[in-house]
Amino acid sequence: MNSPIMNQMNTIFVHVSDLKISVQWYCQLLGQEYDLTEVTNPVYNIEMNQPIGLTLDAGPEGRIKLPTASLYPLFNFHTNDIVRSYEYVRRLNYKIESDIVHFPDFSFFTISDPDENIIMICSG
Repeated sequence: MNSPIMNQMNTIFVHVSDLKISVQWYCQLLGQEYDLTEVTNPVYNIEMNQPIGLTLDAGPEGRIKLPTASLYPLFNFHTNDIVRSYEYVRRLNYKIESDIVHFPDFSFFTISDPDENIIMICSG
């Protein structure tokens, strides 16, 4: 069947309850500069070095979004040094959900964001 929908992802949306807290959390995780005075609802686009975007979405002005936490990773961020990444997240005092799991061809650990969404940090 010939589909008009492309085999391509464009943007990942992470639904958040407090946009400024989430912007700070994700930008610190990724080592990005941010200015909270420039953060306004409903969305904030995180700078990515690839075509797939990451948008934090707090919903329309005047309404508080109550996202449901994920039980499993929504997506992963890549790292070339899993141990250094784990220590970095630990120093940020972020909630670590799992220790590093090692496999022959990759390793990962999971953390949760301020809305308890599970994010995987993965090498390989």
